Amino acid sequence: MTKKRMYLNAFEMSCAAFQSHALWRHPDDQTPGYKDIEYWTHLAKVLEKGHFDAVFIADVLGVYDVYKGSRDPAIRSGMQVPANDPAFIVPIMASVTKSLGFGLTASTTHDHPYTFARKMSTLDHLTKGRIGWNVVTSYLNSAAKNIGLDTQTPHDERYERADEYMEVVYKLWEASWEDDAVVIDKEKGIYTDPSKVHDINHDGKYYQVPGNHICEPSPQRTPVIFQAGASSRGRAFAADHAELIFVSSPSLEKTKNIVATFREDVVKSGR
Repeated sequence: MTKKRMYLNAFEMSCAAFQSHALWRHPDDQTPGYKDIEYWTHLAKVLEKGHFDAVFIADVLGVYDVYKGSRDPAIRSGMQVPANDPAFIVPIMASVTKSLGFGLTASTTHDHPYTFARKMSTLDHLTKGRIGWNVVTSYLNSAAKNIGLDTQTPHDERYERADEYMEVVYKLWEASWEDDAVVIDKEKGIYTDPSKVHDINHDGKYYQVPGNHICEPSPQRTPVIFQAGASSRGRAFAADHAELIFVSSPSLEKTKNIVATFREDVVKSGR
């Protein structure tokens, strides 16, 4: 019998109650400690000791406010609120582990690609190449309104924007700095050779990013790409970009079909 390697990924969120929304009421539950460094260092050590490959960190930027026409039920029950920025816990967990990977959720709708590329390069440096990115386009109206939109951008347009977003960050990560641009020549006083740092000159429908990436190349340059879109447009996006996808299915047979279809889509996209 052929043995296959199993990859283990933990599923977390920097909040008091993630998927099991009432679990915080259990007398042994510790999730209100999500605000503390010790909570995350403990979790990281446990996962590494258990030979987990990665911890995936979910996130939302808005509050669930549809039920009963109010945000109150979600806030009252701790339904993914309060929630902290997941990016800050990654270096904390990385500092006490050596092999654990990190999948960070971040939105192409609400983050600008220039500043986001910097964030991910920084995390890739600090983790020594253990960072991944779960690409989401966001869907909550409450988040859209709080960044100045009248309502959430239509579904397919969010993916159109996301495709261009990926084009920008790929250019910043992969094309802006040559591998040997940073020389650190103390005698000549040259930290970086300017001739090996390039502007990306991106002028698109949604983004204009004329200059260079502000970070030197990180260990991976481009992080590992996660994607969880289940719509036809989301699956097409995943076929173009994702290295790992989330699959939710009621049976093994249906899961097999989803995986087989996705593999076909990847080949059709030229990957």
